[in-house]
Amino acid sequence: MNYSDPLFQSLYEETTALLASLIETPSMSKEEEKTGDLIAAFFEKKNIKTHRKGNNIWAYNRHFDSKKPSILLNSHHDTVKPNAGYTKNPFKAILEDGRIYGLGSNDAGGCLVSLIGAFCYFYEKEIPYNLILAATAEEEISGKNGIESILNELSELELAIVGEPTLMQMAVAEKGLLVIDAIVKGKAGHAAREEGENAIYKALDDLNKIRDYQFEKISPYLGNTKVTATIIQAGSQHNVIPDVCTYTLDVRVTDSYTLEEVFAELKNILQAELTPRSLRLNSSKVPEGHKILEVAKTLGLETYGSPTLSDQALIPYPSVKIGPGDSARSHTADEFIYLKEIQEGIQGYIALLEKYFQLP
Repeated sequence: MNYSDPLFQSLYEETTALLASLIETPSMSKEEEKTGDLIAAFFEKKNIKTHRKGNNIWAYNRHFDSKKPSILLNSHHDTVKPNAGYTKNPFKAILEDGRIYGLGSNDAGGCLVSLIGAFCYFYEKEIPYNLILAATAEEEISGKNGIESILNELSELELAIVGEPTLMQMAVAEKGLLVIDAIVKGKAGHAAREEGENAIYKALDDLNKIRDYQFEKISPYLGNTKVTATIIQAGSQHNVIPDVCTYTLDVRVTDSYTLEEVFAELKNILQAELTPRSLRLNSSKVPEGHKILEVAKTLGLETYGSPTLSDQALIPYPSVKIGPGDSARSHTADEFIYLKEIQEGIQGYIALLEKYFQLP
């Protein structure tokens, strides 16, 4: 398919218009109802039946057959809040110099509409796979009412393609996230006398270990699992030895470890009482020998391991992350995506799926 093909041009124009509407409809996490309505209306206009749970919208290709394996095309329609650095209206789709500006244009509106374009391209066709398009909520906060809430509504998946801005390079692995709250207890006393047990100093012993700590296993794609102290709180008065110090750890976990293994290892070396906030956000890696790796090789797509979190962490099936746009633009002021990137995104997803269908 080339850009002058009438079907491609129609899909490009329709999905770009949808992106503009999404930009102009605020959809911060947990507040995506109206963008969900827009997406459902887009499909209804094309006579494609949709399903809805909360603010998640999904659809199946016309010739869905439970005997065929299924591929999920997934991206999100929630956004972060606009930051104070915007010089353009974040809720206005502004076309300028071959770009479309607006909150969520790059992360991940361009990916979402490109996946929708590819899904519509294959919707009527007889293909050897089922396609499921899911536009999901709460990705930016890894919320429980997002992709996780509809997985049991879908058929078992051979592959999930998660749309995030990657410059159309393919992330075949992604780090998971473990956030740990820590409490170190001491004993209160007067700062002027040799009294008490300073919880700050006890916490510093832990933090020094964390600063230099190296997990032994190294992932070929994702490198080292990394633990970082990000928050610390203690004390209420200048003349009182604090009896409690709390700190927070951000742990980016590779496919070499489970979240539980990392938690147990840290618990073994630290004196603080540790509590994990969640054990949901797992690392992911495409299994060796999976057909999508051959597709990437055949199409000349660069593969890499991603340090950033996406809905991949919540999908318990083989998955890759790929999409138009640049991750470096995500969450920045005056966010934008190039119109050409959307064209290339639709075409790239179609080429990827066509090649996947062809391989045994």
